[in-house]
Amino acid sequence: MAPNMCWLGLGNMGKAMSSNLAKKGQLEKPIVLWSRTISKADAHSSAIGHASVAKSAEDAVAESDMIWSCLTDETAVRQVFDGILKQDVRGKLFVECSTVTPEASNELCAKVLAAGAEFVSMPVFGEPSMATAGVLTCVPAGTIESVAKVKPYLIGVLGRAVIDYSGVEVGKASLLKVIGNLFIVSMIETLAEGHVLAEKTGLGSDNLEKFLETVFPGPYMIHSKRMNSGAYWEKEPIVNIGMAQTVASHVKDMAKAAGVPIPLYEVASKHIDLVASQVGKGGDIDGVYGAVRLESGLDYKNSRP
Repeated sequence: MAPNMCWLGLGNMGKAMSSNLAKKGQLEKPIVLWSRTISKADAHSSAIGHASVAKSAEDAVAESDMIWSCLTDETAVRQVFDGILKQDVRGKLFVECSTVTPEASNELCAKVLAAGAEFVSMPVFGEPSMATAGVLTCVPAGTIESVAKVKPYLIGVLGRAVIDYSGVEVGKASLLKVIGNLFIVSMIETLAEGHVLAEKTGLGSDNLEKFLETVFPGPYMIHSKRMNSGAYWEKEPIVNIGMAQTVASHVKDMAKAAGVPIPLYEVASKHIDLVASQVGKGGDIDGVYGAVRLESGLDYKNSRP
């Protein structure tokens, strides 16, 4: 029998992942949704069907056996779980997908286990369109028994691949997520510099994209098309720049503590801060392209026909 489930947090990733659970997870009962903005939960419930809305995170957890969460940042995670763990959660399984530090993940796991529940840390790799398509890469960590309960909802439901950290300290999954961010942001920085150089040397961004599509398909093209089309300033962010600043701080702190220089990432982090200063914390991670444009004597916004 499928467990009763709830989803806490309805940002772009939370909406996409909870939708796939509701539609593909073969749940017997509607998934329970919670967001700090109740109207957002109401709208999402109506959009996906087979869902209901809880007035509080505590109410959502009380109704559920398996609790999934994908919250804005580490502060939000701590606040929500501080409230949840005041009630009886014995026998429940928490699957936490937010981007947090390894230390926070281990601390949260200890609190959940002490309350008599199970805990799986499961950061994911992929941006919202990949979450919508159900092709994320999932990294579940926790006891072998707890991760086994989560696996039926990964391949073919939430993701296309699993990096299995069964039996591994949960903080290791968060550590991979933080280090993985170094690769992703460095890729975005390289794309931004390449597009601006192509524009200023006369090659043109469209011709550069033909090269990228041939040699670097996949994530490179997702971000390249957002830069070249102007989506980085015209459309809803795929990653909020305020969140990117928070994660960048985690990456730099970790690298400093380990004694590892990360000069390319330091440059990208500076550009992330420049995006925030130009358009506010609601800007997009691909606005790094706009930051490089500014430094190169161009306007932040590109112009497309």
